[in-house]
Amino acid sequence: MGARWMTQEQDKQDHTWQDKQEEFLYSSVTRMILKNCFEVMNTLGCGFLESIYRNALVIALTDSGLNVLTDRGFEVSFHGRKIGTFIPDIIVEEQVIVELKSCEHLIGEHQAQLINYLAVAKLPVGLLVNFGKRKLEYRRVHHPAHSATCDHVNPVPF
Repeated sequence: MGARWMTQEQDKQDHTWQDKQEEFLYSSVTRMILKNCFEVMNTLGCGFLESIYRNALVIALTDSGLNVLTDRGFEVSFHGRKIGTFIPDIIVEEQVIVELKSCEHLIGEHQAQLINYLAVAKLPVGLLVNFGKRKLEYRRVHHPAHSATCDHVNPVPF
């Protein structure tokens, strides 16, 4: 614990597409979320379950003055009938879904899952964040209906 894995500046150099200042919808919120993700990663390191990172990130986001929801359920329907409910890991400022992972690599299925969550929740922006390796991995994901704000150059590879 307490090991310093990577600074935000080092990560900016590795992720040239991430939150290009004010070019993307809710970029100021996503920047704040990522800042707090780095704080959690730098403090805890890798190797914990998603729930540990979720709890720490909720504390960090709340302490930063952001509005955080962790128990908002969304109904999923098929042919007009409820077939289930999903609860996103974190919703920030009622604008951005944050989906947390603690795995080897983010994969296409993770992106597809978040896109489906965005569709059901009727939110345009999500962040996929992986605490599973020494280097924090993250991707900004947009619902396809908001293609004008999407970054098609750097999708999560399949």
